[in-house]
Amino acid sequence: MSTPVHPPKPRPGDKVAIVSPSSGLPGLLPLPYELGLDRLRDEFGLIPVEYPTTRRWGSTPRERAADLNAAFADPEIKAVIASIGGEDQITVLPHLDRELIRAHPKPFFGYSDNTNLLLFLRNLGIVSYHGGSVMVELGRPGALHPRTTDSLRAALLGSGPYELSPSAAVGDVNRPWETPETFASEPLMEPAEGWFWHNADRVVTGTGWGGCLEILAWMLMADREIRPVEEYAGQVLFLETSEEMPGAGEVYRILRNMGERGLLRQFPAVLVARAKSWSFEQPLDAPARAAYRKAQREAVLRALGEYAPETTAVFDVDFGHTDPQLVLPCGGLIRVDGPARRITVTY
Repeated sequence: MSTPVHPPKPRPGDKVAIVSPSSGLPGLLPLPYELGLDRLRDEFGLIPVEYPTTRRWGSTPRERAADLNAAFADPEIKAVIASIGGEDQITVLPHLDRELIRAHPKPFFGYSDNTNLLLFLRNLGIVSYHGGSVMVELGRPGALHPRTTDSLRAALLGSGPYELSPSAAVGDVNRPWETPETFASEPLMEPAEGWFWHNADRVVTGTGWGGCLEILAWMLMADREIRPVEEYAGQVLFLETSEEMPGAGEVYRILRNMGERGLLRQFPAVLVARAKSWSFEQPLDAPARAAYRKAQREAVLRALGEYAPETTAVFDVDFGHTDPQLVLPCGGLIRVDGPARRITVTY
């Protein structure tokens, strides 16, 4: 693969596109969305520009793709940011204008279902950014998390190396977005367990590839934006799971099937996010959340042991569906220094 392109970053006063490539939740849940827009203006100095489907629930894949094509084509737009994720972005990809987007590269920020777009852009040779949605990170109740803000600011407005570090306190429990009382105080946080290192005896530097594990499974099933496995040799895999909270068995089976495809062994290092272990459908207490995260780590280790036993792995890294959230570059460099227990990304 050719050297990835790092699109120029916006500056304070620039316009940025706010899009909903997966779902029009801003129209149904305006409180975190409006708060996120205000913080983009006030904290980052950027001018958010909404597109026709940003707040529209039920837009077609073709309509959402039209917004994306327009955002990349507009010379006044300096970055593209997803409002939130969803579950059908894979149906949007066929309607995107590859040559238009390749000719007008811009930084894109999103995660979860936006894994589709991250890997679409990566295959065009464009570095994109896993993290930083408007409704979740920017619309966080009470206040922006300072660690999230620092990482997002570095990725969105800056460039160069950025060292990740484990957070002392993390959050997992949500409150309903429908009620104004939710936004009067910050989410509940609890002491973090730190990062867990496995095979930490080497230094690996490679371009980042990955995203939400459930979305990757769908993309693999549809053979959408997946390159021949040999093209991933030497890269750094990053994986996270969503608020749907897949069980340890499902996590193992997805990774087993990636192993059977010959994919897992291509990556000399893998970063695994701190698993989202609470949802409104599964409101686990603290011991159950810890057990869920432990079972997921063990499932990943089982698959690695069978298909990539030499791979260095770091668990409970603060990215994905986590609070705080650190931004990872998809297609940009990630350095995993096992002996020093350090992770450095290049924005």
